[in-house]
Amino acid sequence: MNAERRKAIAALHTQLDLLKGQIEDLKGEVETLKDEEQEYYDNMPENMQGGDKGQAAEEKVGQLEEAGSNLDEAISALENALSSLDDASQ
Repeated sequence: MNAERRKAIAALHTQLDLLKGQIEDLKGEVETLKDEEQEYYDNMPENMQGGDKGQAAEEKVGQLEEAGSNLDEAISALENALSSLDDASQ
């Protein structure tokens, strides 16, 4: 492998690592919002939890959980890509 390709791989590694960090930050934000929405639902009177607002809050919690799970998958995929690049640079 020549020096130019090694530099290109290193640059790609840096970009992927930054992207992974950004996605991890977004996942943290999603988790915070999910926790806030769950707390909102939990603090509702029981008669409201079964109503429109309660159902909407439950739905949002589920959607935010799914988003968090999808972000976890993206992070895992980036970790695999970074590992592959590490192997390729050797």
